[in-house]
Amino acid sequence: MGTHDVFQMFHPRGPWCLDASTMGLDAAAMDALAWSRAFEEMAAVEAGELVNSDEGRQVGHYWLRDPARAPTMGQAQAIGDSEQDIRSFAEDIRSGKIRAPNGQAFTDVLQIGIGGSALGPQLLVDAFQPVAGGLRLHFVDNTDPDGVERILAGLGEQLKQTLVVVVSKSGGTVETRNGLDLVSRRMQRMGCKWTRQSVAVTGQGSALDQRAAVEGWLQRFPMWDWIGGRTSVTGAVGLLPGALAGIDMTAFLAGAREMDVWTRSASWRENPAAMLAGCWHLAGGGRGDRAMVVIPYCDRLVLLSRYLQQLIMESIGKRLDRHGEEVFQGLTVYGNKGATDQHAYVQQLRDGRDDVFVQFIQVLGDGRGDSEVLRDGANAGDFLQGFLLGTRRALREDGRPCLTLSVGEVDPHTLGGLVALFERAVGLYAGLVGINAYHQPGVEAGKRAAQDVLGLAERIRLALEDEPVTVDTLAATFEADAVEVWSILERLVATGRATRDGDRYGEASL
Repeated sequence: MGTHDVFQMFHPRGPWCLDASTMGLDAAAMDALAWSRAFEEMAAVEAGELVNSDEGRQVGHYWLRDPARAPTMGQAQAIGDSEQDIRSFAEDIRSGKIRAPNGQAFTDVLQIGIGGSALGPQLLVDAFQPVAGGLRLHFVDNTDPDGVERILAGLGEQLKQTLVVVVSKSGGTVETRNGLDLVSRRMQRMGCKWTRQSVAVTGQGSALDQRAAVEGWLQRFPMWDWIGGRTSVTGAVGLLPGALAGIDMTAFLAGAREMDVWTRSASWRENPAAMLAGCWHLAGGGRGDRAMVVIPYCDRLVLLSRYLQQLIMESIGKRLDRHGEEVFQGLTVYGNKGATDQHAYVQQLRDGRDDVFVQFIQVLGDGRGDSEVLRDGANAGDFLQGFLLGTRRALREDGRPCLTLSVGEVDPHTLGGLVALFERAVGLYAGLVGINAYHQPGVEAGKRAAQDVLGLAERIRLALEDEPVTVDTLAATFEADAVEVWSILERLVATGRATRDGDRYGEASL
């Protein structure tokens, strides 16, 4: 078999194809990677070993679509029970058996969460809504008050018939808590019995779980500590909103499960996730020296690059390896969609800095679109494929690395397969470079720094009650960064809580 053939892989029963023959890689170099370590670690993950050693946790997202593979009967039972409870609850909501407190059927869902508690569900909903008989989905995924207001203003009186789904594994995520506070206050002002139209997806015993129990929320669904947010879309985080939207989540889980089967092979030549991981590794010199540009030629997958940014960058972007040595690993991900990107940054990808590789995603069918011929014997989808293959050819001719993943259609089964494929590729890549893909110390450090800044802002607000002061005075008093102090003061002025006279800031008059 020639090198060209080695880097092409076809699914034995479906229209999946991974073509990495245009990456410019050598099969011998791929063979030389640390595959034994990567495959052994992946086997340990699925067996329930504490692979997330820094946090002392199992890594169980693969069990979510195949509970029989969970290491204990208790875990398998919990997964199955949760899936059944979600399916029954969603059916009762969609059918009108469970109604809003005003007696009307629920029409909308407002999911409040951030990061992995929003990105996967947003990908699902954007890909498949509207679905006949499904509720409309909306998301509060930030603590931006203007952003929350836009969502609430769009819902208007419909908020009375909106199911609120609050997602936070720890139950203490600040952005999610703030979103809930803003939404619940609006609902109270509207006279809603908001707790009777609210659902919690959280860890058992968390602050959110306890609050939902005490306040009598409509329902609670579990998030287990062995599921990370960025790999939670095949759990309650994704299954609940997907089912409420009327998406075929059984097919979504089946697609993920079948991809898991295909990607368990301990040979990169037979495992598309391993081929992806190896290509990422060799293209970036084992350190992510090239960014990955994800370009799906399909509007339904426009959010895939955003979803993959978290999945890949939060998993792989690590300072330390498993031995505590500094390695500064990472793989930068960005992208939008084709053919839009051909009118944006593809110019640089071909003619500019040679510091990226491109991950094309080709959809062979037209979905629900119009297949009528437009001109020259081609329909709109034929033109779309022409743009993809033409761009691929142009990059290849200039020696720019790219690979193409082809699928038949974008349906729930296929999207489940895509999610599982990239999850496995991330895990195998982490094994190749020897890092823990399942924790996020940098994220936690950012949260702690944010709390410090909020504490500084409170001290500044109190200081303004005494007498007008300058930025330099406050910075010296609190041993703080002057730019941070200036930013806090200017925000207080912009929101009417402080005044500025020249370079001096004072308390706003009542």
